[in-house]
Amino acid sequence: MQEGKHPNYREVLFVDLSNGFKFVTRSCCNTRETDTFEGKEYPLYKLDTSSESHPFYTGTQKSVDTMGGRVEKFRNRFGKTAAK
Repeated sequence: MQEGKHPNYREVLFVDLSNGFKFVTRSCCNTRETDTFEGKEYPLYKLDTSSESHPFYTGTQKSVDTMGGRVEKFRNRFGKTAAK
């Protein structure tokens, strides 16, 4: 590989700020901070959400059908025209 053309691809520690979940994976994202994880020091990248806190992955996401109100209004207004 030629010098200066390729990104710095290395192991990076990702931390979910909403619940403190940490995981290490390879990435080329730019970081300024470092942190230790399982006895080794890694570049640190902070996340707002991850699979451990996102409602879709945790099963706490609400379905559009169960919200009522707006959905029912829409179906009442436009549901009849779509069936024709």
